[in-house]
Amino acid sequence: MRKIAYREALKEALREEMRRDSRVFLLGEDIGRYWGGAFKVTKGLAEEFGDERVRDTPISESAIIGAAVGAAITGMRPVAEIMFGDLTALAMDQIANQAAKIRYMFGGQAKCPIVVRTPFGAGVNIAAHHSQSLEAWFMHVPGLYVAVPSTPYDAKGLLKTAIRSDNPVVFCEHKLLYPLEGEVPEEEYTIPFGVADVKREGKDVTVVATLFMVHKALNAAEELAEEGISVEVVDPRTLTPLDKQAIIKSVKKTGRIVIVTEDCRTAGVSAEIAAVVAEEAIDYLDAPIKRVAEPDTPIPFSPPLEQYVIPDEKAIIKAVKEVV
Repeated sequence: MRKIAYREALKEALREEMRRDSRVFLLGEDIGRYWGGAFKVTKGLAEEFGDERVRDTPISESAIIGAAVGAAITGMRPVAEIMFGDLTALAMDQIANQAAKIRYMFGGQAKCPIVVRTPFGAGVNIAAHHSQSLEAWFMHVPGLYVAVPSTPYDAKGLLKTAIRSDNPVVFCEHKLLYPLEGEVPEEEYTIPFGVADVKREGKDVTVVATLFMVHKALNAAEELAEEGISVEVVDPRTLTPLDKQAIIKSVKKTGRIVIVTEDCRTAGVSAEIAAVVAEEAIDYLDAPIKRVAEPDTPIPFSPPLEQYVIPDEKAIIKAVKEVV
């Protein structure tokens, strides 16, 4: 099977859906023909589809999402790019109080099928305003779907599903994933929301990881295998809906769980997954639940300090050994 980069997989999904459905259009800062997006995901699409369907916007996140919400209500299917995930804070009213609630508040008479694409994560030395992982914010809002693809295959399949959904989707990407290559079929496919993927089978301990942490978990699993410890790596792929049963099934098999996410530890993604296991699978645990996450601190600008706070393979290995 061919291999393409994560950014190319996203671009393919956008291109295919724009060809399939004339209601799909893109909007965001610098996404058009002159720049192609901060991470080059939309490069070349304006040349193919024109400036009406690939719209460069003013530097106003609230305007981007506000326009997308209005367009969605009137029958369009906008895909809005927010250049950095941190900047969704500037559009939180439109995302959390408008897009998420419209379908419910109008009893289904109106819907808001928007996709908000945005990159999260640290590791590129751009400091506290551009390096956060805020996925848990959106998990907390009823009415929003939250996708967290970790591979090119998942990115393409989930984005196509997101664009076709009648619900608003916050589509979380990771800056360090954009150049990552992986196998992606040339034929049409989609991935349903709420279906986790077991990235590696194992029997001694379950590691649930998201986004770039999936790859660190897989690296850690390779190292641990050399010491005779068999790690199962589960990637939820979407946080809302969350495939609780896949996580519980794995925990029943291994009896141990380590949860690895890049967001802050307190009230984060790992806390919610830990709560699910504690409530629904605690009798199957042979050791305490362990979490590996960032400390509750802004992301430092200093490269050594930044690397210090980001979870790494050593931290995952340490946590696994503590439960095994």
